Formats: sequence, C-alpha cells, structure tokens
Amino acid sequence: MKKYWIVLLLSLFMVNIGLADTNTLKPYQAGDWSSLVKTANGAPLAVHFWGVTCPACVKEMPQWGSFVKNNPTAKVIFIQVDDVPVDSIKKMLSKAGLEKANNFYVAASFDERLRYEIDPKWQGETPTTIMIDRSGKATRKTGLIDFRQLQMTLMPKS
Repeated sequence: MKKYWIVLLLSLFMVNIGLADTNTLKPYQAGDWSSLVKTANGAPLAVHFWGVTCPACVKEMPQWGSFVKNNPTAKVIFIQVDDVPVDSIKKMLSKAGLEKANNFYVAASFDERLRYEIDPKWQGETPTTIMIDRSGKATRKTGLIDFRQLQMTLMPKS
C-alpha cells in the first residue's frame, strides 16, 4: 500500500511540474496579436520574433536575457517562429536565461496571414522586434537590436 501512495504522490508531483512548465511557453496563433498587445496596459512594449534556426537570433538571445534581467519591469514578449520541437525552444530560452520570460511559440504555420495581422509589410524575417509606444504606435526593427535604444524606449525616465 505504501508503494501505491508513493507512486501516486510522484505522479501528482510530475503532473504539477508539467503544468507549471506550460505557463512559461505558450502557443501563439492567428487572432492573438491584439490581445497580446493589450497585455501591456498602455505601457511601452517590445515584441521580439526569433527562431531557433536563425544564427543572428542564437547570437542575440543571451543579450535579451541580460536585458530582461537588468530591466525586470520592461514589458517584453518573445515569440519563436520556427517549426521546431518545443524542447528545442525551451533549451535555447534556458541557455539565454529567458525561461521565465513572457514566451510564446507559433503553434501553426507562420504564414502570410499570421504575419499580416502583425504588420502587413513584414515578410517574416528574423530577428525582428516590434516596439509599441504608449500611444499604440508600432515600429518594426529587423536585425540585431540596439539595447541602449531599447532601454530608452521601454524604460523612459519619468
């Protein structure tokens, strides 16, 4: 009987770990953009699109990890766009120190309709960061980001 209780407790513990893990990497799909932007509640927001197979992204993600660590109140959302196993995404996020950040992965095809909803002129190149100011105006930056400029955008002096 004691064995059964141990197995039951271990099973519940493992289920709890699995459920907690899903909170750090959420699926992103068509129709999510406007609600995602609203989560900033009028504060400046950066949404960073990246890919596990993108060499520039691999290089830059640890810098994003440092930025988030040094600016914990900055509103930053990460969306991984490659069609890769979730474990690959988690591994890269962990390596960059971003496993507890606000992370999403594209759950369906990263197609034209999905990109159009985000920015009609965007062709899907990565890395791309979309910065949204307090008034809701979006600015797209493709390529490596200037983190000093990002800090001034997201963390303006009051």
